[in-house]
Amino acid sequence: MELDKMDENDWKYHGEGNKSLVVSHVQLSRVLRLLKYPAEDSENPPQTAEQAFRQIQNIVDFSSYVMSSLLGEKFIHSGEVVKLPLEFVRQLSIKVQHQRPVWRCDKVMDIYSGCALCLPNLTSPTLHQPTHTPPLCIEIKPKCGFLPSSKHVSKDIKTKVCRFCMHQHYKVANGKWKRRSLYCPLDLFSGNRQRMHFAIRHLIEEPQNNFKIFKGGQCIYSSKEGSDDSMDLNSLLHHLRPYFMYGNNRINSHMTSKAVLNDFIQVLVNALLCSGGGDEGVVTDRQGEGRSFCEASLFNKERIRHGSQGLPRDSVLFSILQTQMLDTLDIEGLHPLYRRVEQHLQNFPKERTRLQIDGPYNEAFLEKLQKCPPEDDGSVEYAVAKVHQYRVAMTAKDCSIMVALVPSTEEEEEDEGLSSQRRLRDILSRPLAFSYLVSILDLDPKPFDSIPRQLRLDQRIVSCYLRTGGTLPKGSLAPLPSIFTAAEREDCTLLFHPV
Repeated sequence: MELDKMDENDWKYHGEGNKSLVVSHVQLSRVLRLLKYPAEDSENPPQTAEQAFRQIQNIVDFSSYVMSSLLGEKFIHSGEVVKLPLEFVRQLSIKVQHQRPVWRCDKVMDIYSGCALCLPNLTSPTLHQPTHTPPLCIEIKPKCGFLPSSKHVSKDIKTKVCRFCMHQHYKVANGKWKRRSLYCPLDLFSGNRQRMHFAIRHLIEEPQNNFKIFKGGQCIYSSKEGSDDSMDLNSLLHHLRPYFMYGNNRINSHMTSKAVLNDFIQVLVNALLCSGGGDEGVVTDRQGEGRSFCEASLFNKERIRHGSQGLPRDSVLFSILQTQMLDTLDIEGLHPLYRRVEQHLQNFPKERTRLQIDGPYNEAFLEKLQKCPPEDDGSVEYAVAKVHQYRVAMTAKDCSIMVALVPSTEEEEEDEGLSSQRRLRDILSRPLAFSYLVSILDLDPKPFDSIPRQLRLDQRIVSCYLRTGGTLPKGSLAPLPSIFTAAEREDCTLLFHPV
């Protein structure tokens, strides 16, 4: 990209989160991520251009030096900070404004600093030469995959029902979502194919902000916050069917809807369990089987017929789970340590730099959290190390996985020496052929000062769940009928034979 020749017409709205807005290039596989701030600050930007540059550089450094070391370099795309012409940024802001969701417009795009984060467009990968079938990309926000076992946990329910499932009740009670998702992260992180299939199925049925599907860079399946619209299964099937024309479930040249969905989930599970090294790696069982089952999950343990509990060591889910588990104390055990650090900083403000509270996120920061003493010796260094570990774990709990599925061309794989009958038989039984590219994104550092807010939120979520006894409020919508059941009904055909 030539930064001095930037044209807003070469870019289109891609999406946004709570803190940033993303635009993608119409031809190049690139995205720009720009900061946002509250609409009331639109006349007076809350920070200088230098501060905005440092904020984005911190994101790059945290991803490059800290998260890359913990999660694995092969999954990370850190990007680089770029300085854009201000006129280009202003025109871009005007262009994308009408494409933004209404409920996101309480914040505006930063048009004053000209700073942005340039990253590869992971929804439009360039793994191979373009084929007739564009790549499919699936974005999953898996959330926290374990139950806390810290002695500091004050409510027993937290050791039985996972944070995501409890948070669903809280969000529905507060009107953020009309119906709760039946997805449970512990099923996805179990490593058991049946439970993973079950988890992804519920992500498809109720995506919320946790599941999106892109085709050729365009979002074809997602959910809108606060909407009670049901997801369009027929539209999704229309997009997916061309990718799964071959396989054991093809009947009379017609792929059943249930088979399309099941094959799609199977390929996605394969990608999530793929070690990236060409083998399955070492499968490890998690200590304490009780921690890997959530009482709120609808998955019946009796259904597990075969397969191990655990993840291949080199898989993306294993890397994320290990990093999440740096939160050894739970927020209840961590908050007193946060208070110890806060008190120290009030007495010695200049220590904030030495303790790297706000960065820089470099090798020294990584060393601080990796060399934390096993026991609390009462020092501020121990408290800081545990706080840093917690912040890193929170980033891993809030990250996203992007799985790019690039279909292999059938022509390349067929052997011309085979008879047509043999070739047809092979095509019908051939395993689905996809190249995988698995990445982790949304790896921003969590602010030190957010810890008290995290404690208050945790208390509200648990109180809400205990108060309602795990039942939903009257105004909420019932879960939709299973789209898989609907697919089965759609594929039911009666055949009448003459007698």
